[in-house]
Amino acid sequence: MTKYFGTDGVRGVANVSLKPEMAFKLGRCGGFVLTNGSTEYAKVVVARDTRASGEMLVSSLISGLLSVGVDVENVGVITTPALSFLIKKFDLSAGIMISASHNPAQDNGIKFFGTDGNKLSDQMEDKIEKLIDAKEDDLPRPSAKGLGKIISFPGALESYVSFLHGYAKDYNKSLNIMLDTANGAGSKVAPSLFETLNLNYEIMSDHPDGININDKVGSTHPEKLIETVKTQGFDAGFAIDGDGDRCIAVDEFGNIVDGDKIMYIISSYFKSKGELAGNTVVTTVMSNIGLYKALDKAGIDYQVTAVGDRYVSENMFKNGFVIGGEQSGHIILRNYHNTGDGLLTMIVLLNIMFDEGKTLSELASPVKTYPQKLVNIKVQDKNSWENCSVLQDKIKEIEKKMAGDGRVLIRPSGTENLLRVMVEASTDELVNNYVDELVKIVEQELS
Repeated sequence: MTKYFGTDGVRGVANVSLKPEMAFKLGRCGGFVLTNGSTEYAKVVVARDTRASGEMLVSSLISGLLSVGVDVENVGVITTPALSFLIKKFDLSAGIMISASHNPAQDNGIKFFGTDGNKLSDQMEDKIEKLIDAKEDDLPRPSAKGLGKIISFPGALESYVSFLHGYAKDYNKSLNIMLDTANGAGSKVAPSLFETLNLNYEIMSDHPDGININDKVGSTHPEKLIETVKTQGFDAGFAIDGDGDRCIAVDEFGNIVDGDKIMYIISSYFKSKGELAGNTVVTTVMSNIGLYKALDKAGIDYQVTAVGDRYVSENMFKNGFVIGGEQSGHIILRNYHNTGDGLLTMIVLLNIMFDEGKTLSELASPVKTYPQKLVNIKVQDKNSWENCSVLQDKIKEIEKKMAGDGRVLIRPSGTENLLRVMVEASTDELVNNYVDELVKIVEQELS
């Protein structure tokens, strides 16, 4: 992890730790790096979600881009996957999204995408950081001639909606669904999309006011969606997050269908159609053991990466796999799109429900989610746990008792001196007992 960039761009509390001054620097330095210093024909598309701080950061970011001679196509409020689509579709130099994804409104972030529509590599982020920290700003400063221009981008939303619609089936009004757009960027896209789909629908959490994004709604807070689906008789519910790259589903009984279950449903369907490249799903270490047991039973292989959709994506592209994702609902379907897309995930799930003639609960039923508990513990050195013999012996003892019917995961935080202790087991009682044993040792030996 680099100095300013985390696992998903530059994040912070808007106008406090993430200031407009930083947005300006990121525009200058990022624009120069992303265009390889050749800005004569460079075009960068900029978008944001519905946070009140978005306009402030977008203005500063665009000023930085213009100051090094980069032309900017400002599309305003649109989802992150829509931005990624537009970069590739219109052969743009790069894209920058102002969003803190599923975080609350006071947070914001700046995410960079290369000309291929993918998030930047660590190496590219490092180049941007070195320019930001350089003692002298030797980047171009044209005066009048050579300055960048803001260019209109007509038809941007329509192009993206057409892209999504191209994957949808004619549902013959046979499905009745509810979508929660988290009062985020998806609230602008969803109405246009649903107008093109032949199904019955309602949209909730679609009145953003700048501060209600992800506020007790969306993929991280599906409680209202669950209640609505249960009481009003929808066939299924779907919740995306503030920037639209995640999707969590709710079955007809109000049960959560998380990213693990979504990956199982889609990969099983792909396998039945001969479309599961490498017969493999890419997951992260946070996926539940219940998913792996269901995949084993279905004869589907899997690979496991570190936490973060960028690592899932890198594995998929390197090995040619077509599906991967996270328990949180960030699903990448490489044959459709090169980044996680909540609305696209919804459409693929609707296609499977329609094709198979099955409910969401039936499709998800093979995945039995194991009880799970995660505890964060402050430690002196978050990387010392691997050399702690007492802790290592306890992990081996617990795993021996589990005999494959559970797992232990110890993971250092990426940003703080915290050790994350997670246990999955067949019962809540076992989970709590094992976690207590591990936490006690961590506190005694490492805190």
